[in-house]
Amino acid sequence: MTSAFTTQTPVFTVGGTVVAELARDVVRLEIEEGTEGLRSLRGQFHATAAGATGARSQLLHLDGGSLDFGKSLKVSLGPTGDQRIVFEGVISGLEAEFQRDEAPSVTAYGEDVLMRLRMVRRMRTYEQMSDADLAREIARAHSLQSDVEAPGPTYDVVQQANQSDLAFLRERARLVQAELWCTDRTLHFRTRPSRKGTELTLVQGADLLAVRLTADLANQRSQVVVTGWDVSSAEKIDERAGPEVMDAEISEGRTGPRVVERALGACTSMRVREVALTSEEASAWAKAEMLRRGRRFVSVCGTTKGSADMVVGSRLRLEQVGRPFDGEGYYVTRVRHTFDLANGFRTRFDAERATINEVA
Repeated sequence: MTSAFTTQTPVFTVGGTVVAELARDVVRLEIEEGTEGLRSLRGQFHATAAGATGARSQLLHLDGGSLDFGKSLKVSLGPTGDQRIVFEGVISGLEAEFQRDEAPSVTAYGEDVLMRLRMVRRMRTYEQMSDADLAREIARAHSLQSDVEAPGPTYDVVQQANQSDLAFLRERARLVQAELWCTDRTLHFRTRPSRKGTELTLVQGADLLAVRLTADLANQRSQVVVTGWDVSSAEKIDERAGPEVMDAEISEGRTGPRVVERALGACTSMRVREVALTSEEASAWAKAEMLRRGRRFVSVCGTTKGSADMVVGSRLRLEQVGRPFDGEGYYVTRVRHTFDLANGFRTRFDAERATINEVA
């Protein structure tokens, strides 16, 4: 028989050992990740045990035992017997806080393996590499395995100009609409269709405690244009991406580029931040920019009772949220798992979808 009551208290594993005292003393826990990578953790703990007496200088969790810089940290959340690892990284910061008439607390900060990429800045020139090749090269530089699936042009020259490896990879990912994340010792650099994620159904009023859904034409365009100059052929580069780019990703519904064209007429965006040197580059960047805009036609901010299975890349089906928004096709772009003594386990998420449903 399944118990009517289950605990959602986090499980903390430090240096390979479960530390029950951290679960006992936890006040608030926040774990967050987005499509740009670098999962982060903030955990606040009571620094004195319940009912403790004596000098306040005898604080818990500051003796280098349960919490210390560089120690590996894993956190699991979910019902007893069905917990999922929601954070895996190292402790990167410690904080003590004292407030009048309140018990002292200790806060630990953690980040995953991508933290190492943030700590290194480089001046480097890469030749004859694609964005996927660049991701592999940086993974090797940090002794990481790589899992790469990001089709795109091969560049004659790419320069990393006083950027951290993380900032540089995020910039390259943006150009081709790839996503960046790390699991264990593997760096992932993949486009959205090739990223695997869990599939969840959330019903408003049940698991879905609160949700805001917005379909907005402000950033939608019917065409994206990228221009440049091809030195080898001495010709102007002019590549365009239109609504057909989004049409290829959906099976039903109305896309942002189609809706904006019908509602407001032709809307063209000139991409000028980067200058393409070949038609192949311009075509890839124009398509990526159309995908970036079109995929965000419908945006969602929601809160669930606690969804340990939800990760960046999860595919959602939302129900009881209104005819234009009901159904599947939502892609999770940011997840924030929290635990506190007042509300227990909660999951806040951002998601997006390229379409709204046809209405009668």
